[in-house]
Amino acid sequence: MSVKGRIVRIAGPLVVAEGMSGAQMYEMVRVGEDKLIGEITRIVGDRAFIQVYESTTGLRPGEIVEGTGAPLSVELGPGIIGNIYDGVQRPLPVIADVIARENPNRKIFIERGVSVPPIPLDKKWHFQPGYNGAQVKVGDKVETGDVLGTVEETSLITHKIMVPPGVKGTLKWLAPEGDYTVTEIIAEVETPEGKKVELSMRQRWPVRVPRPSKLKLEPNTPLITGTRIIDTLFPMAKGGTGAIPGGFGTGKTVTLHSLAQWSDAKVVVYIGCGERGNEMTEVLERFPKYKDPWTGKPLMERTILIANTSNMPVAAREASIYVGITLAEYYRDMGYDVLLVADSTSRWAEALREIAGRLEEMPAEEGYPSYLASRLAEFYERAGRVVTLGSPERIGSVTVVGAVSPPGGDFTEPVTSHTKRFIRVFWALDTKLAYSRHYPAINWLMSYSAYAETVAEWWHKNVDSRWKEYRDQAMEILLREEELQDIVRLVGTESLDEKDKLVLEAARMIKDGFLKQNAFDPIDAFSTPEKQFKLLKMFIDFYHKASELVSHGITVAQIREALGRLYVEMIKAKFNIPNDQLEKIEELRQQALKTLEALEARSG
Repeated sequence: MSVKGRIVRIAGPLVVAEGMSGAQMYEMVRVGEDKLIGEITRIVGDRAFIQVYESTTGLRPGEIVEGTGAPLSVELGPGIIGNIYDGVQRPLPVIADVIARENPNRKIFIERGVSVPPIPLDKKWHFQPGYNGAQVKVGDKVETGDVLGTVEETSLITHKIMVPPGVKGTLKWLAPEGDYTVTEIIAEVETPEGKKVELSMRQRWPVRVPRPSKLKLEPNTPLITGTRIIDTLFPMAKGGTGAIPGGFGTGKTVTLHSLAQWSDAKVVVYIGCGERGNEMTEVLERFPKYKDPWTGKPLMERTILIANTSNMPVAAREASIYVGITLAEYYRDMGYDVLLVADSTSRWAEALREIAGRLEEMPAEEGYPSYLASRLAEFYERAGRVVTLGSPERIGSVTVVGAVSPPGGDFTEPVTSHTKRFIRVFWALDTKLAYSRHYPAINWLMSYSAYAETVAEWWHKNVDSRWKEYRDQAMEILLREEELQDIVRLVGTESLDEKDKLVLEAARMIKDGFLKQNAFDPIDAFSTPEKQFKLLKMFIDFYHKASELVSHGITVAQIREALGRLYVEMIKAKFNIPNDQLEKIEELRQQALKTLEALEARSG
């Protein structure tokens, strides 16, 4: 029996109702005559404090609050991929259609209280029993995670219909191949207690509870993004955690777009969490037009968008990242590599701060609630590479990348400093680099990756056995160049010896020819791992050969003069040489080395 109470107080998105004895923490409720979605966040006596996920304008004390008996949950099943949701999994295109039918003049507004199913209930999906040639038979023992059959959700994603968590027993009936809606029964399981459980193609899961898995694995396979400074210097592993902090104008959104578009994750969940409306509009307009670079199919056939802009209810913003990561875990359980991008966790933390203020909780640093760190930890800890429950055995991953928007680019503020405790990759965006038109503006001195060692084996096996050696040498050159810059600022380059001048020259080549990357150039936007290594090898081998010449008394100016036009061609190789013509990079490298050998012979 559902609990019923009455509103006694309204403060923005916070509603207090009395007469709620029997209600539970985090229970989902329907508030007022419009049945607005809400969630209980605190209980004192028979009073429940409810955060409402829709606008509370027009609510009045005395209106009914009715409990649903279940926590805030998402609906899982075919039809999620390609959809655009708000922060509590309401499909925005469907809501817009409903409003347009009822009132064409208000079709651009999201009305309150509109109740539509998150996934289409009337669409028929072609169900194929079994998976990968293995048939599930009546009489088989089944348990959580076992694949009963598959549905082609899109041309890129085969949706596996799995036994939902908590169900275990003997398969008594399985639907034959055919077309079914997500509400139709496709299997029947008898539990050891003799209870019969009917299964459809949809299931529900509470968003604040991590979905279970069998075993957590070490993240040792890189998430290839095509961005050179990320893949080579600060790599991300599948199942890893990372953050992109940066001030206004440093390119967070473009970097996140590149990750979502170019990464080799099978499924992408993009959460626009509290961002400005125009930025989210850009995402909603661009993503349906993007082509998946790996298959040439529309990118939306492997993407889920969650839009919760800054003008939407603040409470729904707080829920949006839980909704997103639950959807990501669901596709992880099918054996897919999922990338979740949250833009940005700072806006999510601000929503926490506002809700905590209305609940009259004691503020901690900069007004954020004292549990900010634990909430961030709960979010990032749901990433990982796992062996999933059920058979056949599958390995899936959820990679979490959160953008952080520190005021004034101050990385010591609470959200950034707490986030650094729970992530293993830190891509620090630098305002100075951005203003000097160096993109992506990832500062190689402040950034780090704890996965460089774990993914090295993959690079050695699939690209080149000297990858780690070349990567470390590039970092040494960049670090040494920064030390020399302090001297240059004081007394100029002329006071340096030729070896140090060569370090400056090599660092300039690495920065201009390798680290800088144009996200909008058809060739430079994406570099394969092979191209990344070839480019780096060209610059590092040039540096080593030039070092030999310098030690024999040849100046850096003479080396530059000898290279001539070849110097510019090396820098522009990233633009001019496509991923499928890498032999041209090798030709450039050979030309550069032969030019230096000829200079050495003339000088000797």
